[in-house]
Amino acid sequence: MSDRLAIVVPCYNEEEVLPISIPELLKVLEDLAGKQKIDRDSYLLFVNDGSRDRTWELLEEAHRKDARVCAVKLAKNCGHQSALIAGLMTVRENADMTVSIDADLQDDVSVIEDMVDAYHNGCEIVYGIRGSRKSDSFFKRTTAQGFYKFLAALGVKTVYNHADFRLMSSKALAELAQYHETNLYLRGLIPLLGLKTGEVFYERKERLAGESKYPFKKMLALAMNGITSFSVQPIRLVFQVGLFVLLICLCAAVYAFVSYLSGSVEHGWTSIILSIWFLGGVQLLAIGVIGEYIGKIYNEVKHRPLYHIETVLQSDTE
Repeated sequence: MSDRLAIVVPCYNEEEVLPISIPELLKVLEDLAGKQKIDRDSYLLFVNDGSRDRTWELLEEAHRKDARVCAVKLAKNCGHQSALIAGLMTVRENADMTVSIDADLQDDVSVIEDMVDAYHNGCEIVYGIRGSRKSDSFFKRTTAQGFYKFLAALGVKTVYNHADFRLMSSKALAELAQYHETNLYLRGLIPLLGLKTGEVFYERKERLAGESKYPFKKMLALAMNGITSFSVQPIRLVFQVGLFVLLICLCAAVYAFVSYLSGSVEHGWTSIILSIWFLGGVQLLAIGVIGEYIGKIYNEVKHRPLYHIETVLQSDTE
């Protein structure tokens, strides 16, 4: 018997794209099962992340028509990363391998077969990597690539041009389940598992319908979470900036003392005020960086659950 595949799809207000993505993903299951690469009991799992439109009604309707379309409904909106981990933890005991993909299907579903082949060749994790960023705007392309390079400079292990399109084996999910972090950044967490990995490359397509659920504000929050969850370099950088500012102040003090002895002291409020503003800005920046880390500690020590599942639609074979 072939291995069972589960495709996990986080959803937030995706009523426009679901009528397109559900048939597309079912076709992937049909094709792979027809080639005997996966079991015919393979299925889709959609995670409704507190959608305010008809997303859940469409999933219920699709489940009635085809039992392979399964779904879980979270009690409230928890965010993409929490919705994704909710789906992964739901399927980890009912699937031999799991592929995660966004509902808009900008990621190329045709390479799922390549991921499955890599799994059969012994890979526990297979990353879907974008060959280029032609479909992105100049701003998004520049900031995204800069972010990956910045993470690498901080010593964070990530996969360049990889988001959350990946295959994970049941063994990989079991290892991931041992991590109980509240501040989730799966793109940085999964490379820490240390299991055998593979890569497939694809070209990202335009969104099929609807609007992006990752505006600049959310992308910035995700980037900040990724940086502060996996590196203490920003705190060290604050320390280095403090030493640099202290050195400047010492040089200024020496200059002022020498000027006083030579009788050529210059009086001026501008330089004083600018110095105060500069030092104040550095102090506020330092407090902000340290506060970000303290806030993360505060969230972690409470050990609150990342999500609550309200309803589950599953097939009889699960």
